[in-house]
Amino acid sequence: MYPSTRRLLGLLTTLLAFAAIGGSRSAPAPHSYVGMWVTADGRIRQELLASGRYEEERDGRKRAYTGRYTVTGSHLDYHDDLGFTATGDVRDGVLYHEHLVLYREC
Repeated sequence: MYPSTRRLLGLLTTLLAFAAIGGSRSAPAPHSYVGMWVTADGRIRQELLASGRYEEERDGRKRAYTGRYTVTGSHLDYHDDLGFTATGDVRDGVLYHEHLVLYREC
């Protein structure tokens, strides 16, 4: 067998092994809170991303606040990229985030 053929077969075997490992794992379903949440007047829009990050738009200013969030039950903990923290709770399909009331955007 030629050396280049051996290398090609080795590479192919490695790729197939990685594909088999990756193919057996399925990505977890995104949390049900993932998506866009908006205040009734539309001035504040908060998108909870499946990656555990959030982006908040205020009065048309995109990405006014960004950071990460975690969910425990119906409670959310926010850790902003600027260093401050906030909390939120979802009750009856409404997100109460500090002093804000946000509704799921349809």
